[in-house]
Amino acid sequence: MITATDLSLARGAKYLIKSSSFTIHPNHKVGLVGANGCGKSSLFASLLGTLPPDMGNLSMPASWKIATVKQETPALEQSALDYVIDGDHEYRQLEAKLEQARQDDNGTLEATIINQIDAISGYSLPARAGELLHGLGFLQEQLSNPVKSFSGGWRMRLNLAQALISRADLLLLDEPTNHLDLDAVIWLQRWLKRFTGTLVLISHDRDFLDDVIGQILHIEQQNAKLYSGNYSAFELQRAEHLAQQDAQFQKQQKEVAHLTSFVDRFRAKASKAKQAQSRLKRLQKLPDLAPAHVDSQFTFSFEKPDTLPYPLLALTESQCGYNDQAIILEDVAMTLVPGSRIGLLGRNGAGKSTLIKSLAGDLSILQGERYCAQELRVGYFSQHQLEQLHMASSAIEHIIRAKPELTELQARTFLGRFGFSGDQALDSVGTMSGGEKARLVLALIVLEKPQLLLLDEPTNHLDLEMRQALVLALQDFDGAIILIAHDRYLLESCVDEFYLVANGRVTDFDGDIDDYQQWLNDDKKQTVKANKVVSEPQIDKKQLRKEQAELRKKASPLRKQADKFEKLVQKDQSILTEVEAKLADSDIYQAEYKAELTKLLKQQANLKQDIEENEMQWLDLEEQIEEIMSQAL
Repeated sequence: MITATDLSLARGAKYLIKSSSFTIHPNHKVGLVGANGCGKSSLFASLLGTLPPDMGNLSMPASWKIATVKQETPALEQSALDYVIDGDHEYRQLEAKLEQARQDDNGTLEATIINQIDAISGYSLPARAGELLHGLGFLQEQLSNPVKSFSGGWRMRLNLAQALISRADLLLLDEPTNHLDLDAVIWLQRWLKRFTGTLVLISHDRDFLDDVIGQILHIEQQNAKLYSGNYSAFELQRAEHLAQQDAQFQKQQKEVAHLTSFVDRFRAKASKAKQAQSRLKRLQKLPDLAPAHVDSQFTFSFEKPDTLPYPLLALTESQCGYNDQAIILEDVAMTLVPGSRIGLLGRNGAGKSTLIKSLAGDLSILQGERYCAQELRVGYFSQHQLEQLHMASSAIEHIIRAKPELTELQARTFLGRFGFSGDQALDSVGTMSGGEKARLVLALIVLEKPQLLLLDEPTNHLDLEMRQALVLALQDFDGAIILIAHDRYLLESCVDEFYLVANGRVTDFDGDIDDYQQWLNDDKKQTVKANKVVSEPQIDKKQLRKEQAELRKKASPLRKQADKFEKLVQKDQSILTEVEAKLADSDIYQAEYKAELTKLLKQQANLKQDIEENEMQWLDLEEQIEEIMSQAL
């Protein structure tokens, strides 16, 4: 078991966890939650042995094998399948010993090692590695591709597969869904439920936590406290504690009244569609869950737009893509009116982001018509918006630049609703975390009083409190919403209908997330069946090579840019590893090394910032390349 006794962890002079005690029993699945910066990653580092406790004790069996996801992947010639198999270190060691025994012509030792490999199911390892990769979205033909051929997001999936195959006693996962689409998230949920070891999971996806874990370790105000049950049970327990405080009680009642009113508004629709029934079930839970967030620092809402034209935006018989050689979506017909709440479903690379970019006007449609109401204000959230923030400016400067009529006090008050309190509003964007940048972009969107929201993975960098605040704000929004998300709770709480993006088309999807999961299973079976039936597909190989060459030529400028950002990330990551190794040395926190410590901490912050910005650019470029090259498949 894992036992913490009077555990204290600090970063520099600041205590993150102080005098906390808890016990995690073998084979238990624990969700580690808390606000950004509370100490979750530091506790992981302590479990890994790279950050010793400042006081107290953190112990576990010495024989335990620990697995976690690597944060970097070298550009290797090794195949994806072999790279994942490397995660089983014992198998690779036995494999090397077996080769040596054969070279030494030692038949007795060879037989012993073969039995050892068989005892750990080593001979089924390639098949299991392939199953993991398929579940995480890799195609069969990609398994033999070199690791270096994959983009940053797909390399993170390779690292995740390597950790999952390791047969670990303790599996530490830090936001494993961040680089996954909804399909892979659903698969990973099922896999982790079958995992027989001890799991400690950091996640801001409440449905993922609810489905996988059985205990919550919550870090708040320097205290780590263990709760029994899943995340919803934790919310209820914490809500009961908060409800005892009179100062919070009135706010709690206001939140419950708001959510009850929202449920009542949609109750009349429950008989109209299966999706409405599913949505009602979700909303009926919210009054019990919301009180756990009554002390949240995030309390924003979207103001009612001055006008709500009908329709707001429409695409008619449209082709969407990057040029006339790379059509991603055909014959798109979509009309957005006030009250539209649409979730986009579809496999990774099917064209969901392309559709949102086309709706936003970032991509010109290749054919057809895009109608836009006069004076339409669109709130568009994507990773690209985070990159367009002015790095040298503060949050308050961004707000006043967007609305010059606001006073500094008004801007500060407004930013306070998004968690920017005190001097945080004066910090430059260049020093902000991904979550802080995402909150600032949301603040700028709210400021514009949009009539239409186009949200492409808005929760990637947000913690649970901010996600809950976003859910409440979206539920009360009067305009139209288009949402791409791998957060099932966000989709089910804020969406009335789904569109499926698949096979170059956008179609209505009559069902909910459970039905989509069934669609994924059926689609996979049909693909496997088709592959069996068509053993020798009739392909004009000459024409295929010609088309592939043309697509590579189109993608070439993007590839050069992507390679540049990849090299920058690898270079900075290498330097960051050296810096963090120095910070892991307890001597650096002695008084005589204060100047060096300050220098290292500043260097660490700058490197993390550079890595995050360059990786965002890199991933965005790789996504564009993948969408272009997918036309050759």
